[in-house]
Amino acid sequence: MPTVKAKPDTLNEINKRFEQKPLTHPVFLNSVPKCGTHLIRNIFRMFVMVEQQYHDTFIQYPNLGQHLKAFQAITPRLSWGHLLFSDNSAIATADAVKLIIVRDPYDWVLARARFFLSDNFDANLEHLKTGDITTDQLLNMMIFGIHQKVPTLSEIYTHNAVSWLAEDIKLVRYEELVKHLKQLDTDEAEAYFTDLLTVTGWKSLPADWRERVQLGADRKQSGTARENLQNVALEIPDELPQRQKAMVDFAVPGLRRLLGYE
Repeated sequence: MPTVKAKPDTLNEINKRFEQKPLTHPVFLNSVPKCGTHLIRNIFRMFVMVEQQYHDTFIQYPNLGQHLKAFQAITPRLSWGHLLFSDNSAIATADAVKLIIVRDPYDWVLARARFFLSDNFDANLEHLKTGDITTDQLLNMMIFGIHQKVPTLSEIYTHNAVSWLAEDIKLVRYEELVKHLKQLDTDEAEAYFTDLLTVTGWKSLPADWRERVQLGADRKQSGTARENLQNVALEIPDELPQRQKAMVDFAVPGLRRLLGYE
């Protein structure tokens, strides 16, 4: 599997400042890669005692068999990963409350491109960082994949998000999370985070919930936040060009509507 180089954070120590309630059931934060995995994970870590957080690994299909204990009801844990959907995945996570974190595919292409170019990502793709390809070419590869090297946008969203969708799945859109982070003092944000975080066992959010959310969302604590990526070789635009938007619509027709982006 590709490896991700991320600096360690201090959130376990920060967690100890706050009163925590025991987690009574497993909670699994499952995301499409590059959809704010570290952000939502770090926020949730402020509401679950460290001893009940599963820090062994990001759980993915190749290592699922070695980490089934993360989902055991008898020892509830908060865990996270990029676990594709399968019969084994469904059975393994049957007792867990499951959240699927997604991002607008248009923005996901850009986030994936920045990450591939950074020194934080190691998957034997160093040749993409030499400057011998154009930005447009790289964005096209993020949409259509690289033959026998990199999966397509369609494959990733199909197996890591769409095929998981069911009544027992809570769908979290990255953009909505960020929107409410920017307006924490509003009633709308309180309602949003109450709905999001009470799956950890809190019947209502503690009085200090805003401080916990702010600390967990601190971008300095996330080694994969955009500004913390190292040595991005190409200039990646802030908005996906129209041609690549059309390519996304061609490659995955109906995906943005299914996920609530249209």
